Amino acid sequence: MPSAPQILPTQIQQGTAPGVNYRLEGELVPVLHMALDGRVPVYFEHHVLLWKYPQLQIGLHPLGKGLKRRVFGGMPLLLLEAQSPGELAFSRDAPGHIVALHLQPGQGIMAREHQFLAATGGVQYDYSRIKGFANMMYGGGFFQDEFFAGDHEGVVWIHGYGNLFEKVLEPGETIDIEPGGWVYRDHAVQMSQEVYGFKTGFLGGGTGNLVFNRFTGPGRVCLQSAYYHPPVAEGAGGNAQREGGGSLIGGIVGGLLDN
Repeated sequence: MPSAPQILPTQIQQGTAPGVNYRLEGELVPVLHMALDGRVPVYFEHHVLLWKYPQLQIGLHPLGKGLKRRVFGGMPLLLLEAQSPGELAFSRDAPGHIVALHLQPGQGIMAREHQFLAATGGVQYDYSRIKGFANMMYGGGFFQDEFFAGDHEGVVWIHGYGNLFEKVLEPGETIDIEPGGWVYRDHAVQMSQEVYGFKTGFLGGGTGNLVFNRFTGPGRVCLQSAYYHPPVAEGAGGNAQREGGGSLIGGIVGGLLDN
């Protein structure tokens, strides 16, 4: 009998990565704390920064693809990076669970959009479109973030809704996951769409469908226990306070779009 997905640690009191010491804390809305030695930058979406010490320097992290495509795809418009020694913390303003994914050289991970929290500077970032009716109508995501560790170990921190459970698939082993329930997968894990039809017995014997994403190993796939709903307005509520005012971000984005 295949093993069931296993819950990941919810608390890490002392984690280490190249240039970074970190800890994960919080029972309801988790927080990622970091202490940087300045050797390796850490990049992140601009609205997830919870606090920092004043001496820590923040700059723009370069993006490899056109901004207009990111705007229409609903992807983050800006990535920032911490560029000096100091301490800071991140949170996504949502009940859930944060996981630290340590990637060895040559290893990569794909994550659902709007669930990335932060990554060390040596991890390459890209994104791609997720195709299929299941992902469009049920999972809410059109894109996935892609991370790849080059010559050195790197870390990606992901926020999940509810709790996070990981399943390690053997070669050829499969698992069906509700389209809003998966969070990340190894590059080697293949994803397809499965639709199951059944008779409802209502309205003259109508039919209904169950829609799943099927994942095929080898590799890891992660599930979240709370159904994922895409943010209607990223930055509402507490996040709006963190953005430092819509005029600043709007001015930056407007200038970039005009180029």
